[in-house]
Amino acid sequence: MNKRIALITGASSGIGAATARQLADLGFDLILGARREDRLHDIAEDTKRRGARVFSRTLDVTDLKSVTTFIKEAHDAFGSIDVLVNNAGLARGVTRIAEQTSDEEWQEMLDTNVMGLLRVTRLVVPIMIEQGYGHVVNLGSTAGHDAYAGGSVYCATKFGVRAITSALRQELLGHPIRVTSVDPGMVETDFSMVRYSGNKDKADAVYAGVTPLTAEDVADVIAFAVTRKSHVDLDTIVMRPVQQGPYGQIARK
Repeated sequence: MNKRIALITGASSGIGAATARQLADLGFDLILGARREDRLHDIAEDTKRRGARVFSRTLDVTDLKSVTTFIKEAHDAFGSIDVLVNNAGLARGVTRIAEQTSDEEWQEMLDTNVMGLLRVTRLVVPIMIEQGYGHVVNLGSTAGHDAYAGGSVYCATKFGVRAITSALRQELLGHPIRVTSVDPGMVETDFSMVRYSGNKDKADAVYAGVTPLTAEDVADVIAFAVTRKSHVDLDTIVMRPVQQGPYGQIARK
């Protein structure tokens, strides 16, 4: 019952699932939420086999009722939330601003990447304040440092995550709560498949000639951050493949 409790959003695949596995291996118990129930069940069963107690429920961070119910039930089940990993997020399309014909993709990114993160955080942080400890980890991106054509709204959401993380860090000064932003560059997950609406050729082209980061690479860094001594806060961690530089520079083989 003394094991630390980590809540991970977007836990059914990619970085979220890899983080769940690594934290289970490190002795954490887990609260896992995601929209895809079948995949969520699989990762929940995997982490249970690794020794974790697991609370898992479907979670849609764009729906306040879903978030509120999820966090209440999770807190009731475990009694504390020690680490929050705000991982849920996505990119949709690469259409340039003047060529976009609908608000739908923009709204989905804003509501998931920014508002979703805020909804979860504003309900979990008071729990951490009351219990007197906690750690919030926000999944940002190098797209929150360098914008690029065709990614205006996605980049805006990740610049937003940077701003939220910085402000939250200041708002929590005086409380023993850590706040970290992990900002990866090119990571080979289903990210590009989602961005390109399942077009495998376009998704594969993103990683052609490059050894990209993996979900496990990012999970390693998250696990490192949350297992430092309690007085150590890693504010911002930017990570890229060796072949990727800033401003979209990529050395392809």
